[in-house]
Amino acid sequence: MLKGFNGFIDSKGLKGFKDFILRGNVVDLAVAVVIGAAFSTIVTSFTNKVIQPLVNSITPPTSPGLGIQLIGGKESTYIDFAAVITAALNFLIVAAVVYFVIVLPLNTLKARRKRGEEPGPAEPTDVELLAEIRDLLKVAAGDGTQVTSDGKHKA
Repeated sequence: MLKGFNGFIDSKGLKGFKDFILRGNVVDLAVAVVIGAAFSTIVTSFTNKVIQPLVNSITPPTSPGLGIQLIGGKESTYIDFAAVITAALNFLIVAAVVYFVIVLPLNTLKARRKRGEEPGPAEPTDVELLAEIRDLLKVAAGDGTQVTSDGKHKA
């Protein structure tokens, strides 16, 4: 069960994982989703508890908030403009934080790599790819031959 796990722990496995993680779109998407989801609760709380009451404060005391009541006495017909403004501000705050904290630094790192200031993920050599294909074919064939971490076969 741990036979495949031991291959992951060696430097090739960690190097491959690092290369996978450092591909541009994978990092951008994963970090944006995680940070955006976590940070959005903070921003939602801020906009609902601070911004929305400030927006509603410009209406008369008898009004339920910044909006229009279409049919008097029927609460479900109230159009709440303050909630829409609050949601828009919520989105803008989350988008700005994700951009300035995640996207901009990653784009700067990519630009440095293009200029050669910082090394990017290493591409596997042809020999490494062929050895990996050979090992996978051996395992799929199930002929009982085991392959060591250095690519040697033992019976």
